[in-house]
Amino acid sequence: MSDQPEGRPARRAEPKPRTPRSPEARRRQRDILDIAMDTFAARGYHNASLAEIAERAGLTQAGVLHYFRSKALLLTSVLELRDRTDIEQLGAERPQGLTFLRHLVDTARRNAEREGIVRLYAVLSAESVTDDHPAQTYFRDRYTGLRDFVTDALVEACGLSDADRGRARDAACAVIAVMDGLQVQWLLDPGSVDMAASTDLVITSLLTTLAPDRFTGRDG
Repeated sequence: MSDQPEGRPARRAEPKPRTPRSPEARRRQRDILDIAMDTFAARGYHNASLAEIAERAGLTQAGVLHYFRSKALLLTSVLELRDRTDIEQLGAERPQGLTFLRHLVDTARRNAEREGIVRLYAVLSAESVTDDHPAQTYFRDRYTGLRDFVTDALVEACGLSDADRGRARDAACAVIAVMDGLQVQWLLDPGSVDMAASTDLVITSLLTTLAPDRFTGRDG
């Protein structure tokens, strides 16, 4: 879910966190990231404070800024950590076609076991539509890449022509919207929502609609 498209125009290089040299400093930096992830997930970017993150980490605000330079950089570092976790789950190569669509169902199932990451994504993706939010570019690029990946998977799975790619893209938008909406419902009432089952049902229905000759009466 966190894969990014290749070939995007190069953007101005963003500042990077400091690279700690000692094992102790690297552990401290990772602790700050974990605490920041929990804090941003619980309060959003604007309501989370560096003072709270620093206190929970046993540091001063200056100590946190020594590692991450700014609150905005801390946020983008948290999001990049989330992406690395997802990429590790995906494996060395992104699956294609039906395999990638099944991966989406597996992702929904796995998300039911990592509430903190789901809350982080739900809160920050919604908050990023506000003016000058530091994660707005991140989420815009992420959705662009995800739409492309799901569209490609649907085209491959259904054997669609270039003329039908627009329909596949519309279907990809629907898949993403369903998965995001399910996360919000699940966070509010986890016992009433099966994210994996609902995601599987929607993808199967879309496959049947896009390629009835291939998928009607079959397990997609």
